[in-house]
Amino acid sequence: MKFLVKDMDIATGGVKVALLNEKDANKLDLHHNDRIIVRKGKKQTTAILDIAESSKAVPPGKIGLFEEVLDATSAVQNDTVEITTAKKPASVSYIKKKLDGKALNYEETYAIIKDIVEDNLTSIELTTYIDANYIRGMTLKEIIDSTKAMVATGSKIEIKKKTVVDVHGIGGVPGNRTTPIIVAILVAAGLTVPKTSSRAITSPSGTADTMDIFCNVAISIPKLKKILDRVGGFMVWGGAEQINLAPADDKIIRIEHPLEIDAEGQMLASIMAKKASVGATHLLLEMSVGKNAKLKTHKEAKLLGKKFRVLGNELGIKVAFFTADGSQPIGNGIGPALEARDLLQVLTKDPNAPKDLREKSIKMAAMLLEFTSRVHVGKGKKFAARMIENGAAYNAFLRIIRAQGGKELTQDEIPIGKFTHSFKSKKTGRIVEIDNKITTKICRVAGAPSDHGAGIYFYKKKGALVKAGEKLFTVYSQNEEELGYAIECAKQFRLMRIE
Repeated sequence: MKFLVKDMDIATGGVKVALLNEKDANKLDLHHNDRIIVRKGKKQTTAILDIAESSKAVPPGKIGLFEEVLDATSAVQNDTVEITTAKKPASVSYIKKKLDGKALNYEETYAIIKDIVEDNLTSIELTTYIDANYIRGMTLKEIIDSTKAMVATGSKIEIKKKTVVDVHGIGGVPGNRTTPIIVAILVAAGLTVPKTSSRAITSPSGTADTMDIFCNVAISIPKLKKILDRVGGFMVWGGAEQINLAPADDKIIRIEHPLEIDAEGQMLASIMAKKASVGATHLLLEMSVGKNAKLKTHKEAKLLGKKFRVLGNELGIKVAFFTADGSQPIGNGIGPALEARDLLQVLTKDPNAPKDLREKSIKMAAMLLEFTSRVHVGKGKKFAARMIENGAAYNAFLRIIRAQGGKELTQDEIPIGKFTHSFKSKKTGRIVEIDNKITTKICRVAGAPSDHGAGIYFYKKKGALVKAGEKLFTVYSQNEEELGYAIECAKQFRLMRIE
């Protein structure tokens, strides 16, 4: 049946949607979430159907097309398109199979991942798949298959180097902006480091959010290859459309976030798929352990590490582990701009640089330098520290950000929230706890990460002695109202415990 196009001027950001008037839908015996093929000339695409109950939205004889369908068919307002019904993709039956508790094989997993990438699943179907993996769990074989399918359905950066280094943090600890410092040290040491990072999902900032302050983080793969050849490393947002590495991962994360789901199998697959996509040969995984971190015990970290190692063996990636204290935020500043200032302080040898961030970055870089045999065992820490002390790491950092279209910035040139409120200690004592989750909550209420200047700056950390009336931390925001909400949040929940 043929219809005139109505441009709905709406984009879903992925799933292709078409809208029919209720009368036309009844004639064709079509229902909400049915699939239809929309064809214009030689171009066609499959869309998910929504139904308009009034002629105001879409009158009879017309079909409302969202931007993704218009782009796929090259249709415009008042064009004529033809629609036919479409079957559900086979992957829907595989999702039901997983929901029933049965393990999937590679072909079934690949079909699901491919349909996720191509936006062929409804949000309900995708959510069901994620829920099924969360509730039923994933076998090691399923995790391996999912990882390989995610790599196969995205782009790859082919690097003709014997040693390609990557580093990744499991997450759960605010701040912890070690990656830019580590990458700078490794590049200064002559290693190849194609670093793709994520934007914040539930945290106050991701590495990509902080690097956004210095340079462009969405760069095409051909340009990234040139940067790698010229500079030796880059730091970009792995989920950028121009990069398209393991794109299923980002679509899955969008569903996981509001559900607050973080299935172990999916986490393993998503991390390792990104690493395989950039051709990593050596990977250092930082696993922070603590009461309010993702990993609560060292036993959990050890068990997770075994699975990462098996995946690494399957993908040809050597994996090493750095187990860290995840009991409090790392660095003084939490939030994109404040974290950017912190890492600049470390790289420029500022006396006010956070000691915990500097030490952790050096230790992790040292482990990678030894792991890749760039330096002899036991010599890594001294070598890494020297890269900072002689300015080589900072110079490497500048080369990377310039290659990515940025420029050198001083700390004062990085804007932070103009609205602030400082909290002072109500008693004399020692700080025995800083809650990671409350830190994150306050920062996000203040506007981070979308407001780059929002966040918290800590003057004192766990273990420090404080006097009554002494300043503990300051909350920053670009919005006065959001600052007010953050202040109320900080008053309602105990961020620091002093005894």
